[in-house]
Amino acid sequence: MDSQDKPVRLWNSFSYAIAGIKTALQSERNMRIHFIVSLLVIGCGLFFSISKMEWLLVMLAIGGIFSLELINTAIERVVDLVTEEYHPLAKQAKDLAAGAVFIYAITAVLIGMIIFLPYVLRWF
Repeated sequence: MDSQDKPVRLWNSFSYAIAGIKTALQSERNMRIHFIVSLLVIGCGLFFSISKMEWLLVMLAIGGIFSLELINTAIERVVDLVTEEYHPLAKQAKDLAAGAVFIYAITAVLIGMIIFLPYVLRWF
């Protein structure tokens, strides 16, 4: 392998990842909801001037939910590719992946409440 091929391969891997994110944003309603909520949360973080530690937790929550939503979408696509017919294991695979996103979304909301509720209460 030529050393000049490495930057091209690296760029290609980034472009594939970006294409996957764009696909999810275009085709998955929940991904768009997470994206909009994330923008609102970032806006609130800037408005309230949250601490560095709070920013770290917010970024982990946002990055985690995006990552899990992408994994959930990938699992759904693979299951749909494998079978078009109803199969209980296919349903379980989709439900389990969706459950993981749901648990993390609840966790992210709780993180947001713990971080932002004191700021909001002080504002009133």
